[in-house]
Amino acid sequence: MVNPRFTSGKVNLSLEQNISETENFNDTTTREVHLPRSRRLNLLALTSVIFFTVSGGAYGLEPLVGAVGAGWAVALVLVTPLLWSLPIALMVSELSSMMPEEGGYYVWVREGLGDFWGVQEGWWTICYTAVDMAIYPVLFIDYLGYFFPKISVDEAQAMSWSIWLTRWLIAVLLIAVACAINWRGARAVGTNAAFNVLVVLAPFVLLVLFGFLKSGAAHTAASVVVDDLKHRPDNKLLTLGLAIVLWNYCGWDNVSTFAAEVNDARKNYPRAMMAALPLTVAAYLLPLLAGIAVTTDANVWSEDAGWPVIGEMIGGSWLGIIITAAALVSAWSLFNSQLLYVSRLPYAMARDRWLPLLLARVSKRTAVPTVALLASCFVSALFATLSFGKLVILDIMLYAAALSLEFFALLALRRSRPEMSRPFRVPGGWPVLFLITIAPTCFAILVFIASFQDKSADPRQMLIVCVVILSGVVIYFTRRRKALKNK
Repeated sequence: MVNPRFTSGKVNLSLEQNISETENFNDTTTREVHLPRSRRLNLLALTSVIFFTVSGGAYGLEPLVGAVGAGWAVALVLVTPLLWSLPIALMVSELSSMMPEEGGYYVWVREGLGDFWGVQEGWWTICYTAVDMAIYPVLFIDYLGYFFPKISVDEAQAMSWSIWLTRWLIAVLLIAVACAINWRGARAVGTNAAFNVLVVLAPFVLLVLFGFLKSGAAHTAASVVVDDLKHRPDNKLLTLGLAIVLWNYCGWDNVSTFAAEVNDARKNYPRAMMAALPLTVAAYLLPLLAGIAVTTDANVWSEDAGWPVIGEMIGGSWLGIIITAAALVSAWSLFNSQLLYVSRLPYAMARDRWLPLLLARVSKRTAVPTVALLASCFVSALFATLSFGKLVILDIMLYAAALSLEFFALLALRRSRPEMSRPFRVPGGWPVLFLITIAPTCFAILVFIASFQDKSADPRQMLIVCVVILSGVVIYFTRRRKALKNK
């Protein structure tokens, strides 16, 4: 699964020589597995997986209007992809076309900045995704509470023992189904994602159509946006709004970790990125405008009400029900698609001996890293026992730090490996490279500030960040001899 043209090829050869006697599972191996084209992701499937890794529809965007107002919400939805998503997509397109390897950004940083920073990149990402992945099963259950109120929790997150157990068992069932689909391989995940894109977007298409079919709806939305932009919002609220929209545009780099399971990865990654970006912007912007034409009430534009209530206001209770049902599909697909990239990262690091070799075992038939997949599901099920939101500071700091390393790797590889083939190359030379590096960094700093201003943020989470960073250093120095020995 790893391209032998890079240094990891030396690792592959050494692994085959040293661990062949330890292969005691009939259906798995730690050797390189080459998938036939029929088992890899095609362009449509890759685009769909990217959509669910980054977006999954407009769900989660509702608090934006309540935080900053209609006009500034629209402005942030339009500006953020230019200064955040597009630079990341360009960076990912060049590096994935240059190094279409399993492990993605871990490999890029390792090759560009060295083993130490490669280990930090991989470990930071594993740590924050371990917690982040558990959010989606919990989100699924929260939406399910629309149909079954008994499993809902109050604002204080209080619940009885029986409700807690019921919610956790539902989460475990969702995780198990996603594990079963991922077990069949990347192609199965991509096929599922392609179908679910239609399921998730169809209700929003209805919401937009019914919203703008009403007389004067377009004029109302435009007037509200223009009038709102004339008033400068509170800086704190604007920063928090930026945090909300930025989070809804995160994840473009994560899809790089399963590049070896994509057909014509050098060409299809740039194509899929450029297709998924406008699709994501449209999936946010059009429903936002349709909803604004109906109401700007902050109580409606909130996590408690949101799209189901807005759908009821536009089309009636039937549309609210359909939107809520699609939310379940979205939450499920977000977990299913992201499980694909999460499980490939520990596999790639285990191949290089930075993590236990057991995590490097893959299916001979599907090339799925079976042990890493099971470990990812187990951790998700463990964290799903808790009812909590995102550990905001942990996620933002570690994601921003890892993302910065990827941009530095882009710059370093342009300088140190100018001869390497780049089917896609960020245009504009060094000035544009520096520009696309600076823009996301500035955005990340603003979101970091917003994390501390958020009332749900806990400064003690900084301790977790310090522990994660320190543990990454410890892993490098304790595993360095074993890793370097196998190069």
